Amino acid sequence: MTIKQSFATVMVAAATSFGSIWGYNHYQQNHLSALDITDNNSLFKNANYTGAVSADPLVDFEKAATKAVPSVVHIKTLTKAKQASVPNMQNNPFKDFFGDDFEDMFGGRGNMQAQPQRASGSGVVISADGYIITNNHVVDGADELTVTLSNNKNYKGKVIGKDASSDLAVVKIDATGLPFLNFANSDNVHLGQAVLAIGYPLNLDVTVTSGIVSAKSRSLGINGRNSKTPLEAFIQTDAAINPGNSGGALVNVDGDLVGINSAIASPTGSYAGYGYAIPANMVKKIAADIVKFGSTKRAYLGIMFGSNQMSEEDRQKNGVKDGDGVFVMDVAQSSAAAEAGIKKGDFITKINGVTTGTGTEIIEKIAAMHPGDKVNISYQRNGVEKTANVTLKGESGVYASLKEQAVESLGASFEAIPKAQASQLGISGGVAVKNLSQGVLTEQTRIREGFIITKLNNQRITSVDELKLALQNAGSSAVISGIYPNNPQREYQYALNDLQ
Repeated sequence: MTIKQSFATVMVAAATSFGSIWGYNHYQQNHLSALDITDNNSLFKNANYTGAVSADPLVDFEKAATKAVPSVVHIKTLTKAKQASVPNMQNNPFKDFFGDDFEDMFGGRGNMQAQPQRASGSGVVISADGYIITNNHVVDGADELTVTLSNNKNYKGKVIGKDASSDLAVVKIDATGLPFLNFANSDNVHLGQAVLAIGYPLNLDVTVTSGIVSAKSRSLGINGRNSKTPLEAFIQTDAAINPGNSGGALVNVDGDLVGINSAIASPTGSYAGYGYAIPANMVKKIAADIVKFGSTKRAYLGIMFGSNQMSEEDRQKNGVKDGDGVFVMDVAQSSAAAEAGIKKGDFITKINGVTTGTGTEIIEKIAAMHPGDKVNISYQRNGVEKTANVTLKGESGVYASLKEQAVESLGASFEAIPKAQASQLGISGGVAVKNLSQGVLTEQTRIREGFIITKLNNQRITSVDELKLALQNAGSSAVISGIYPNNPQREYQYALNDLQ
């Protein structure tokens, strides 16, 4: 169940009309920075930029703007109206909440007509033959894309691939000879460096604002809304960004791309001084993967770490100790880190010889690599410096602590039923609910003790370990199916929400 903070994340709203290490910053995602966009007090939102910020008058941005503006495009999306039919209420999990009258509220199996939606964002041309990088949230769910160049030429756009974890997507238009931006090395971006934000905020024509880099390797928890393995290591800037700037360019004084604008921190949904861009090195790797394979090829280290904003109470609860480097809260079973000998309680101090002070910095380094790549990890154990040559994997492995947390949130204990009982009930197996207390089951369902869980999200459950793993993989919602021993012919279904 998500703890909401008193400030809001505004993902650089695409529309002017919204670790596993690679790592896995699970603690921050699910406990500290799960900034729910439905919380009106939430600070971080998808944004777009407008307005000017004063900069050093000795810095001349004209050259950078002249070079970069022709490569930044306006992306307009159309999501067509969709006709939705109210589903058959037989075995519908929501019937348990509303009773038999639920169907009548919608006039039986009548149709509901949604309205078409239009939205607007930005993008950056990264090749002369029409490949464009933008945010996933700009194009996700859209039926039609129109790409308008700075010279007002319009093209039909096609989504080549998307990556919700990083909030990036690649769009293709049928054009040649286009001006495009070169990628800068975002590892070399430094605090105080002058930058420009370029995009199409608030449905305006192309807009250029200036500012500085005010922080690096920021994690907001915003991508966790759409991915169980969010990837965040934002460049923070005070260049003005507003809804519509999503997917636009953050460039240096040479006009080279240092980041893709993605989010703002704001109590109102408009610019309030802090904007966030996905660093160019991460963008370059993910875009290349999407163009070549249609999807990104992720590398995972397989450690869990805590947020820098973790309270002292939470640090003690999770056994987090003070020391140099990043404290390892957990290591996933069968992960790259586990196979290299890294253990819970170690402090990771360097990646390929570069000092790392936060888990987000580790994420940023690993995100630029592929499965099979080798990385040298320096870490401390009981004050002794060690090194490990780690071969990164394409999966994160399974965290025992996550499985335990998922099942604990239900507020009950569980026990696999004997094979003889399963045979008598005519089922292949199941897990009985025992010792019900306060938790998701009592808050959201009418499940009673003795209920036998047979499926979760249509996946068969025959052991407690299978239940734990299914819950971990379910994300924030699930449907539990099962029976009561005194009436095994009737299957019950219950919808669960806010599991994380």
